Order: sequence, then C-alpha cells, then structure tokens
Amino acid sequence: MKIIAVGWNYNAHNAEMNRTDIPPYPVVFLKPETALLKNGKPFFLPQFSDRIEYETELVFHISRLGKNIAPKFAHRYYDAVTVGIDFTARDKQAEARASGSPWDIAKGFDYSAPIGQFLPLPDQPRKADNLDFSLSINGTTVQRGNSNDMIFHIDEIIAYVSQFYTLKIGDIIFTGTPAGVGPVKIGDHLVGYLGETKVLDFFVK
Repeated sequence: MKIIAVGWNYNAHNAEMNRTDIPPYPVVFLKPETALLKNGKPFFLPQFSDRIEYETELVFHISRLGKNIAPKFAHRYYDAVTVGIDFTARDKQAEARASGSPWDIAKGFDYSAPIGQFLPLPDQPRKADNLDFSLSINGTTVQRGNSNDMIFHIDEIIAYVSQFYTLKIGDIIFTGTPAGVGPVKIGDHLVGYLGETKVLDFFVK
C-alpha cells in the first residue's frame, strides 16, 4: 500500500508558514508503509529530532484500482475517511530546505503517519464536502478544519495523483493540514475527531 500526502492545501496553514502563493496543482509527496501507526498505539519521539510537529489531516481510503482517473469519476475510487497526523521533523525539514535537498526524512520516518478509525462515506459525487475535523491535545482543541477549505478537493487530488501513480485498493491519501500546527512532547494525549465522532486516540511517549 502507498501513503500519498498533499502539502500546502489550506490557505490558513500556508499563511502561518509564511507561504503566500497558491500552488497551481497539488503538492504531492509519499510516506513509506513503515510510517503507518494504527490502532491507538503510542507514538515514540525519535531521537534524531528536537522538534516533532503535528499536522492534522483528513485521510481517505482508496477502494478501487485506478489510473488516469477523470475528476468527474474520482468519487468512485474512495469509500471512507478518517483523521490522521502527518508528523513532521520540523528541524530536519528546515535543514533540508536551507540546503535545497529533499525533505523525505522529515516526513517519512517510522510511525510518522498515525491514522484513526475509518468511517464510511456515501456513494454520491462530492461526497467529501463539508467534513469537519479537529484535534485536541490534553483536552484542548488545537486544530479545526473543514474539507471545503481545501485548495484541492480530494476528487481533484485523485485525478492529479493518478496520472503518475496507479492507485490500488488500500492506499491512503493525506489531504493537507489547516492552521494550528505545533510541537508535541512526551506525555501528550492526542485525540482526533470527525465532526463529533472520536476516531483517533493515542499518546506520545
């Protein structure tokens, strides 16, 4: 399975990261399968970074094999959604950007992609509209977002990505984070919600 992720997909987050231009197409990167963290297992802070930051995202489950998918048919290729965290080693990412190097390590390290329980979606087109999601840390809400605020809708992302990568059943797509990203520390309790439904729950150790 592939973990496909999209960056810079919310204007408010782009602003907080001092990025003012709107990307002309989805900014895509991959995480390896070893980045996946499921079933509420704890996330252990890696020793190689001094600043691991959370980025809360809607994550979609691919349900059909597809290549070169037209936007109008993209809704047929995903069937469920959850909340996930795109953990980022911000210091490693900054180092890579400063030297003009790829920043795969900063995003793709082991267990950097916790995901929650998937909830089924309806079958009709634009089925991913108006999805509220949020993250709380130690009982305080730190991020809120809505799928309507994405620069690129999941249907557009699927159409774009499938030009380059064949989508397979079981692949997942992280769709970008709203404003409010920040660091985590040992002992933090992260809980993610789709609307009012808790789908993600784990501790940092």
